[in-house]
Amino acid sequence: MFNDIGALELVTIVVLAILVFGPDKLPKVIQDVSGVIRKIRAFSDSAKQDIRSELGPEFKDFEFEDLNPKNFIRKQLTENEDLKEIRSSFDLRKELNDVTDAVNSKEADSAAASAGAAATPAGTGPDLLKKPATPAADQRARFDADAT
Repeated sequence: MFNDIGALELVTIVVLAILVFGPDKLPKVIQDVSGVIRKIRAFSDSAKQDIRSELGPEFKDFEFEDLNPKNFIRKQLTENEDLKEIRSSFDLRKELNDVTDAVNSKEADSAAASAGAAATPAGTGPDLLKKPATPAADQRARFDADAT
């Protein structure tokens, strides 16, 4: 609960407590607050014991922290035998290596195909991947000095 309070915040709280309650009443206030916290903890523990006794012997290992969704899912994933079997049969590294090999072979095939297309004889047709050195007369842009 108080794990995220830093030193500066703690000093600020102490200074404010001294200013609000004064140095004379501060020890009494601290005793009262600590007594209230102890009573709340005792009430909470007794309520947990009552709930466990009402649930019966089937829930003797029941923990209230398991009601947190993250803890519940983590516990179910680690304790379920079927999921352990599936997880042990599934090798993620092997699957990733297979996918990587498949992608690399496709890249190699496409590189070989493009190299083969570049090696075609000149008489079979134009190479559409290469840019012509000079544009044809009808492809040149017209420049009119008077158009500006």
